[in-house]
Amino acid sequence: MRRILVTGQGGQLATGLAESLPAQGFEALLVGQPDFEFDKPETVRAAFAELKPDAVVNCAAWTAVDAAEDDEAGAFRANALGPALIGALSAEASIPLIQISTDYVYDGLKGTPYREDDAPNPLSTYGRTKLAGEWAALAAHPRTVVMRTAWVFSPVGKNFVKTMLALGATRPELRVVADQWGHPTAAPDLADAITGVLARLRETGWRPEYRGVFHAVAAGGTNWHAFAEAIFAVSAGPVPRVLPIATSEYPTKAVRPVDGRLDTGKLGAVFGVTLPSWQDGLARVMKALQVAG
Repeated sequence: MRRILVTGQGGQLATGLAESLPAQGFEALLVGQPDFEFDKPETVRAAFAELKPDAVVNCAAWTAVDAAEDDEAGAFRANALGPALIGALSAEASIPLIQISTDYVYDGLKGTPYREDDAPNPLSTYGRTKLAGEWAALAAHPRTVVMRTAWVFSPVGKNFVKTMLALGATRPELRVVADQWGHPTAAPDLADAITGVLARLRETGWRPEYRGVFHAVAAGGTNWHAFAEAIFAVSAGPVPRVLPIATSEYPTKAVRPVDGRLDTGKLGAVFGVTLPSWQDGLARVMKALQVAG
């Protein structure tokens, strides 16, 4: 196993994999729009036929959570029909598929970290379509690993860290939700974890216990307000006052899980893979941002 097809070129996770995979002896074959588009299935089939990958990591998705409420059909095509097609093509080629999913498949009401065998109950269009994508990929291909992650941030793209830094540079005071809990997960750390899973597949070949859902998030949980304060604590720029607010004070179209914390024990037990703490991930991304200027 060497050639890894990575969808979602230009996105946070695909960019992380472009660095992580070669470091472990893999070749990253990145594809993205407009040349690779789920709404144009012929482009997906053509990529498989031309690149002949040994495994696939599907990072491509509709990730605009609130916008999905206004276009469920579009989100479904990207988040459910796309993985169904990727799964079918991976099955035809007899190669493993890693499908990236989200903590938004849960309602956040459990009160303790979710395990993979807890029943999902998504509250948003985004969560419903991502769960449908999990089911579609697993139904299409027995050699599918679903990896649920959360609150991804990186030195590239749009994310909470970059938004906070931009707002903090122009405003003396910010109001940030303090009653939603989860795992800020650095895309470079998540990419290393995915690469670790692929390395295990390369080492052992496919095993039955590899099929199914795994949680892959940074160690430790926090809330958005505490995450924002941590960002400014390690920033070299202006430090605004960060006020905690309730979710009800910052209404959004899509309902978010109140507590989307995930138990990651299964990932470590089956693949021997763990992620660093979210604080270490933040330090890694802030360093990369400072290097980039």
